[in-house]
Amino acid sequence: MKKFAALTLLGAAVTALTLLTGCGGDEAKSEAAASSSKAPDPIVLKLGHIQSEQDLWHLGSIKFKEEVEKLSNGTMTVEIYPNSTLGGDRDMAEGMRMGTVDFALIAGVLGNFDQSISILELPYLFRNHDEYVKIVDGPIGQEIAGNVLKSSGIRILNFWDRGPRHVTANRPINTPEDLHGLKIRVPEIPAMVETWKVMGATPTPMAWSEVYTGLQQHTIDAQENPIPFIYGGRIQEVQKYMVLTAHKYEYVTLAMSDRKYGQLTPEQQDIIVRAAKTATDYENGLVVSETDKLLDKMVKENGMEVIKPDIAPFAELAIKAHHPYAKSIGQEDLLNRIEKELGR
Repeated sequence: MKKFAALTLLGAAVTALTLLTGCGGDEAKSEAAASSSKAPDPIVLKLGHIQSEQDLWHLGSIKFKEEVEKLSNGTMTVEIYPNSTLGGDRDMAEGMRMGTVDFALIAGVLGNFDQSISILELPYLFRNHDEYVKIVDGPIGQEIAGNVLKSSGIRILNFWDRGPRHVTANRPINTPEDLHGLKIRVPEIPAMVETWKVMGATPTPMAWSEVYTGLQQHTIDAQENPIPFIYGGRIQEVQKYMVLTAHKYEYVTLAMSDRKYGQLTPEQQDIIVRAAKTATDYENGLVVSETDKLLDKMVKENGMEVIKPDIAPFAELAIKAHHPYAKSIGQEDLLNRIEKELGR
C-alpha cells in the first residue's frame, strides 16, 4: 500500500513537471514568434546642408525625406541637418567619402575631388538658364557626375536649380570699374576666385557660416549668391544694394555617399533615385515661383535697392579668365566641348 502511494505521488509530480515544462516551452515559443514577427528598425539616413530652415534647399530636403519615407513604407527615414550642423561643404563631402554622412547638398567643393566639375563654376559660362540646363541635364552633365563618382565616391543624384547668382553690396555697382577694391566674399572655389580677380574685384574666400558676421563687421564689402540663398541667409539685413549681375547660373547637387548607396538593396536604391527626382522637380519649381517674390519682399521689407547694370562689360572681362583657368586644370577640352554644345 505504501509502495503504491509512493508511486502515485511520483507519477503526479512527473505529470506536474511535464505540464510546467510544456507551458514554459509554449511561452518561449510565443515570445520567439513575437520577436521574429516584429518589424526591423528603419534605416536612418542623414542629410546635411549649410542653409537655414527658411531656404528653398531645406524645403526640397523635406520633400526628399517625405518621398523616401512614403515609398519605403517607413522602412527608411531621413534626418535633415541644416545650418552647417554636419559641418561646411568640405566636411560633408569628406563625410560622404567616409560613409559618416549619407546625403548632402553641395556644389563647388566637388572640384577638390574632380576638376571637370570646376568648369561649371566659371562666371558667365552660361548666358541664360536654358544654356545651363542643356549642359547639366545633358550628356556632359552625366559625364561630369560619372567623373566625380569615380574620383571621390560621391554619387550625384541630381542637379538642383538655384537661379542666377547676383551681387549684394553697400555701395552701388553699375560698371566693372565699381568693382575695383571691392572685397567680395566668394566660395572657396578657385574658378570663381580667378574670374573675380580678372573682373577687378578683391575676392575673399570665406565659409558661408561666416558671411553675415563678415558683412556686419565690414570684414568684407559684398557677397554674391542666388536670390533665395541671399534671403535665406538674411543678407538683406546687412546689405543695401542688390546688383542683378546674373554672372552664374547656379546649381547645387543632391549628392549621396556611394558607400551607403552600395549597402542598400536594389529596391531601396530605386526608392532613393525616385525620391531624388521628385524632390528635384519640386525644388526647381520653387526657385521659379519664389525668386521674384523674395526679391520683392527684400525691397519692401528691408529697403534694398535694385540695380540692373549692363552685364555685357562684366561678361567680357570674365570670359578672359575661362580658357587660362581651364588649361591650368587640364580641362580645356571639356570647356571647348561645352562651348561647341552651346553654339559658341
